[in-house]
Amino acid sequence: MSPPPRRARPPRLPAGTTALLRRALEEDRWTDDITTRALFPKSIPATARVIAQGRGVLSGLAAARQLARLGGLRSISRLSDGDPVRRGTVVLELSGDLRRILAIERTLLNLVMHLSGVASATAQVVRIARRSRPGFHIRATRKTLPGLRDLEKAAVVHGGGEPHRRDLSDAVLIKSNHLVTVPLEIAIRRARAHVRHPERVQVEVRSLDQARTAAAAGIRRLLIDNQSPGTVARIVRGIRRLRGGASVEVEVSGGIRPDNIAVYAGTGADAASLGYLTHSAPALPFHLTVQARRLSTPAIAHPSHSA
Repeated sequence: MSPPPRRARPPRLPAGTTALLRRALEEDRWTDDITTRALFPKSIPATARVIAQGRGVLSGLAAARQLARLGGLRSISRLSDGDPVRRGTVVLELSGDLRRILAIERTLLNLVMHLSGVASATAQVVRIARRSRPGFHIRATRKTLPGLRDLEKAAVVHGGGEPHRRDLSDAVLIKSNHLVTVPLEIAIRRARAHVRHPERVQVEVRSLDQARTAAAAGIRRLLIDNQSPGTVARIVRGIRRLRGGASVEVEVSGGIRPDNIAVYAGTGADAASLGYLTHSAPALPFHLTVQARRLSTPAIAHPSHSA
């Protein structure tokens, strides 16, 4: 016998999610649906099911349930964010006024499809990478859609990845554009003096010389950006030969996707950060089906031709 559906409140959502969902509904003018106003002048009790149309990892369910609540609907589900789904899986059931269900339908599906796509892409990349290097870390980047960052980062976690740096205040990352005007050694010294925890300083490098300079200055987190797998492997080998080099975390980034993650994971690096997860992951398809009492057809009055 299957367990009863969970009716508990969904998990705590990132701060600002409710306001984001309200804006999304307002963007679609959900209270001004002229189609439902024309067809259904009165409330019609109805139920609806959100059904997966493909195999992947669910994300956005907690946000979808909050969206339903904002729309004045009730929702139940046996699933949680991070659960696997396949074609035909019912992920959410809604009940309430048919007009409200139809008014939030597109916003809800857009949300679940996009976030589940991010989670599913992350799960795929994690699976491929760890075949090459068990324990390899897959991380998100800041290449997120405006306003959706926290939900997209959560979707990466649902897929088995890591959120990494949330925003510019989260950690120091010295990149090539910073080094245009300040030498690497000076940049590292200033950064380490500015933060309370030196381990929060990461340096982007593109050569073994830069990596050696950073490691010699006490940096224990390196990001090798936009380099071929062969170049990454050479830099990693050079770092590991340094005194204390075994404790240096090496992350790779730049153009990494499902079709090349295995090669990068095999370079000896410890982690990869992929913008692909949030800016290019294909949506996981879902659809919504409605059940409601069919309205009877009213009699049509014809004009009388009697004299």
